[in-house]
Amino acid sequence: MQAPGSLWWSTLDQPVTPRPSLREHLDVDVAIVGGGFTGLWSARELKRRDPSLRIAVLEKSVCGFGASGRNGGWASAIYPLGDEAVLARYGPDVFSHLRLELQRAVRSLGEAIALDDIDAHFVQGGTLTFARNVVQAQRLRESVVAAHEHGASPEDLRWLDEKEAAEHGSLSGSLGATYSPHCARIHPARLVRGLAEVNERLGVKIFENTAVTRLVGGNAHRKPEAVTSGASVHARFLLRATEGFTTTLPGERRRVAPIYSLMIASDVQSRQFWDEVGFRHYETFADDRHLIIYGQRTKDDRVAFGGRGALYHFGSTVEERFDQSAKVFGALETTLRELFPSLEGHITHRWGGPIAMPRDLSPSVLVDYHSGLASAGGYTGDGVTLSYVAANCVADLLCTPGTDTSFTTLPFVHHESRRWEIEPLRWMGINAGLGLARWADRVEQRQRRSSRASDWLDRLYNHSAR
Repeated sequence: MQAPGSLWWSTLDQPVTPRPSLREHLDVDVAIVGGGFTGLWSARELKRRDPSLRIAVLEKSVCGFGASGRNGGWASAIYPLGDEAVLARYGPDVFSHLRLELQRAVRSLGEAIALDDIDAHFVQGGTLTFARNVVQAQRLRESVVAAHEHGASPEDLRWLDEKEAAEHGSLSGSLGATYSPHCARIHPARLVRGLAEVNERLGVKIFENTAVTRLVGGNAHRKPEAVTSGASVHARFLLRATEGFTTTLPGERRRVAPIYSLMIASDVQSRQFWDEVGFRHYETFADDRHLIIYGQRTKDDRVAFGGRGALYHFGSTVEERFDQSAKVFGALETTLRELFPSLEGHITHRWGGPIAMPRDLSPSVLVDYHSGLASAGGYTGDGVTLSYVAANCVADLLCTPGTDTSFTTLPFVHHESRRWEIEPLRWMGINAGLGLARWADRVEQRQRRSSRASDWLDRLYNHSAR
């Protein structure tokens, strides 16, 4: 009932006991499929706007079983679509609105956690992206210049030379880093489990071990219906919040690509280690390689560290065995010990799970008022903050339809990504992208120059963004 080997689940205050499953027909105002961040934040925000709403959450395992309880614990203002792509598609005004809303959301998410008295280890210490070779350093400096040209202030993002970066934290081979204050470290499983408890106090009904097998749209004569193996739910609105598990629903195989991201955690590190490497304010960290990595200092002084690299599985298949890959775990440990040569002890935890990557890398919030079907997701690994923002979008769209708010005017609202290509094109293209990322990183590290693979990756993602 939890991610095998996960640090987050093993450090909850108490064992997870599943809530009862749905056993009889239910009629509500809003039924939410998926008990992760998107579903639970949406239920909370809907109840805050209209306490009279009857809301049910249907979760096929236990709340937080998916990416919400397994991720790297970054509540960041990162948007999966690059700045240039957002500017090209939507223009500077929409770009600025999106940037400011995401930055505000990091703070307001922390405020919401405090208001609900959830001990999720939230600390907004910012984030560091290190340059560990000259190509990364040039690219990061250029990104800071571009961000300032597009309206970001030096307080939002700045370049730190090697000495300045070391005042925050240090990785081996660092040539400097960018720093942004718009990121917080969290314990994701504590947050998602706490949100479930908050929703129950608000009167939301949560049914676990309740797999939804089909979503049926409504019309003028009938309400939309969520069909489960044991019973069904009718509602005015059905919200699909299934993220990486979306492809397990009928007809949704090409909606997103489930991409596996894996993590490891170290033994508790000594005070001497942390005095040496820093991260006193719990800054999250990465470097600027193409094959993404991410890390944080946990409250109990471990290093929790993850990255991409696991292959995409043919047919958008999601299986529990894909959460484990000895090869990827070994590569993550090797990388972690390269970043921190003085790392002490052993790797104590290994886990992973799927994230949802849309074809154009853009998240979406959709509401069809005619059929009553709604959806939110597609965060490509940046869902801790985006799920909170998307939930506010959903709540505004359902409670005040036709009214423009700071949330409903965001560019991913009413945006529907085109479907992924059929197999084997999908398998070939995604895994080729992973191979290009590895190649580009090897060339940059060994030859201290950019490679053709970097250019091909830029073209691939720019093409996907259109």
